[in-house]
Amino acid sequence: MVEQTLVFIKPDGVEKGIVGRIITRFENKGYKMKALKMFCMSRQFAEEHYAEHAGKPFFNALIDFVTRGPVVALILEGEAVILTVRKMLGTTNPLEAAPGTIRGDFAIQTTENIIHASSDEEAARREIEHFFGREAVR
Repeated sequence: MVEQTLVFIKPDGVEKGIVGRIITRFENKGYKMKALKMFCMSRQFAEEHYAEHAGKPFFNALIDFVTRGPVVALILEGEAVILTVRKMLGTTNPLEAAPGTIRGDFAIQTTENIIHASSDEEAARREIEHFFGREAVR
């Protein structure tokens, strides 16, 4: 089934200059990029995105991190894109992520782990709308 998902490359990925290398992995897999933008998240925008983590000990550090510089957000489309992209990312903790995954290859700490992708269809719809507006949700 053709799906869409939201992916965003976090400030550490942008700072390392690996945005193109990451996007190339998705394109090589055969996924279509339906939208792409680079922007700096406001604190409010980041807090809305990560609302499920509000009150957790790492919340403020996470918000400080994702708002420290630009992110690159994209909508990817293709067969089983949500599950496959999550596998391509690797585990949240880069030290446990398999070599060949994005986090396994490019990240070295959990707090700065390069990339985010929607966890399921509901999250994908919500996140696509949040990042790109209602008209982007299909």
